[in-house]
Amino acid sequence: MIKRFIRRVLGLASEQMERVPREKHGLSRDALSPAAAKVCAVLREAGFSAYVVGGAVRDLLLGIVPKDFDVATDARPEQIKPLFRRALIIGRRFRLVHVMMGADTIEVSTFRAADPNTAEKDEHGRVLRDNVFGTQAEDARRRDFSVNALYFDPATEEVVDFHGGLADLKKRVLRVIGDPATRFREDPVRMLRAVRLAAKLGLTLDPTMREPLRELAALMDRVPPARLFDEMLKLLLSGHASACLRQLREVGLHKGLLPLLDVILEQPLGERFVTLALAQTDERVLAERPVSPAFLFAALLWHEVLAAWKARESRGERSIPALENAMDEVLDTQCAKLAITRKLTATMREVWGMQPRLETRSGQRPYRVLEAPRFRMAYDFLALRAASGEVPADLEAWWRAFQAADAESRKAMLLPETGPRKRRRRRRRKKTPAAPTPAAA
Repeated sequence: MIKRFIRRVLGLASEQMERVPREKHGLSRDALSPAAAKVCAVLREAGFSAYVVGGAVRDLLLGIVPKDFDVATDARPEQIKPLFRRALIIGRRFRLVHVMMGADTIEVSTFRAADPNTAEKDEHGRVLRDNVFGTQAEDARRRDFSVNALYFDPATEEVVDFHGGLADLKKRVLRVIGDPATRFREDPVRMLRAVRLAAKLGLTLDPTMREPLRELAALMDRVPPARLFDEMLKLLLSGHASACLRQLREVGLHKGLLPLLDVILEQPLGERFVTLALAQTDERVLAERPVSPAFLFAALLWHEVLAAWKARESRGERSIPALENAMDEVLDTQCAKLAITRKLTATMREVWGMQPRLETRSGQRPYRVLEAPRFRMAYDFLALRAASGEVPADLEAWWRAFQAADAESRKAMLLPETGPRKRRRRRRRKKTPAAPTPAAA
């Protein structure tokens, strides 16, 4: 009792499980999706415990509609699967069951153990394999943050709290369970996740996390590129990308994640361009409109492509080959860190490659550009460049009007051809021999 009182006075998390009734947290079973409630009910009827857990509970307590629901249980995967008509056992590091009900997929996990002696780790402390089942208390101890270690029991409408997550939510604090340095070494991606959650939920990072974040930033180099790409994509498409990048810079994590982003943000024009791109992306995500990851990555890396392009032109390379080589240079540097898929990089190259073509407003080339498959994305990219002051605003306005005009109006909008291209056409016309006259009868 004395220990509990001291921890309460100092604002520390409780080491004991608390079952908090509905009257104190206000969350009811009606807030769950029908599929999540059904999965919990089926597991309980089979004699197992079942709780909605993690981000769904956290979001519901904050008044946010969860994107998905996860369930934790003491049943093993081979015991869960036969209880449902459509269920699959997945995962290698740790086996999970995906239960499909209509359009919903509920991820059901068995309580996991938290024994560091049984987990396989690399020389830096990163956990490689830990397929060990355990108790609910051990499962809670393994979770990354206290606000993610909350369990909601639909049967009793109680929230089960092992690590003071409810108190942290009220204080709007994001706190790591256990020693921050140890937990970040176990999984360096937790550092990115901490920044994303803090920005998304408006939480303050616990002071004990800040120093380890800065000291262990180099561990991100040990994360597989594909996993790092997935986590960066979640961060950039969270609807709070601007806040996430600001937070990354504050804690010293921005350098190296997007290898060239820190250079971009130090350039006045580049910073304005990136800020506008992130703001537009956040706006579309929050409005539930489609967002293209290829467009976003193209925007983030454009000014490095632009700088490399101009540098190559200054060394005497022709414009279009210089642009192609600049794209190769930037993407090679980037993909060494983040496993950006070939499909995305191909789209990025198309968007970048069309920018010089959009600067031509004479002859037949505007018609060919208008028919290109990626024209709309390339035009949106041009509009972003115009908004940041990189290209004249009248260029974007011309293309906007050209798209909306009819055939006759488009002809009138075309500028007269000048320069070497026009001179070559004149020379070709002069060299064309006259047609032979028909022989006299």
